Amino acid sequence: MLHADPRLIVALDKPTVSDAWALVEALGDSVNFYKIGLQLIPIGGMELSARLKQAGKQVFLDYKLHDIPATVEKATRSLADTGADLLTVHAEPAVMRAAVAGRGESSLRILGVTVMTCYDDEMLTEMGYAYGARDLVMRRVEQSLEAGVDGVVASAHEATEIRQRFGGDFLIVTPGIRPAGSAADDQKRVATPAKALSDGSTHLVIGRPINAAADPAAAARAVIAEMATASPQPEPA
Repeated sequence: MLHADPRLIVALDKPTVSDAWALVEALGDSVNFYKIGLQLIPIGGMELSARLKQAGKQVFLDYKLHDIPATVEKATRSLADTGADLLTVHAEPAVMRAAVAGRGESSLRILGVTVMTCYDDEMLTEMGYAYGARDLVMRRVEQSLEAGVDGVVASAHEATEIRQRFGGDFLIVTPGIRPAGSAADDQKRVATPAKALSDGSTHLVIGRPINAAADPAAAARAVIAEMATASPQPEPA
């Protein structure tokens, strides 16, 4: 039997807290790390976070905080008090510095969201950015490290270059993961679990391939088996 891989984070993207908890129960010991996102915030997301922590699970609050620095600092301080393990903020320098200040001496780790994996160059141009996805990611990684956060959220497509340019002592949390043979759905920059880890990602966020599977535990075990085939991460330049 395969045990939980600490690099696997399952997205609890479900319509209700009850549905999310049913998924946790279905996954049992095969998964130990869960993401709670915007869908569940207004309907009990923080209560779910507390319940997960009581059950000995790790919690990733994918809240993508983005506001004036004073508000981000206060919000981060409140979230740090809950015992959550990871929190996302948008990778803008003032926002990230505020989050770092807000987490204080807690164990909460802050991740800067570089460019969401549903965006490609065409979409960024439409939004008014002068950078394409790759260049914008690299700029935001640089700013994230300068701000003192613990890592970034980035696609596997940029992970190798991130490692080569910036080293290997920070987190790269990668969504848009699709096991071999899975549909890309609405993601633009996807990768398989083994490819993402081989390219430098430290954690993988997987949603629909597990949380929409007929047998979520079996799907999780298949992903863990695929993760085990990853090549060692490349040494930073």
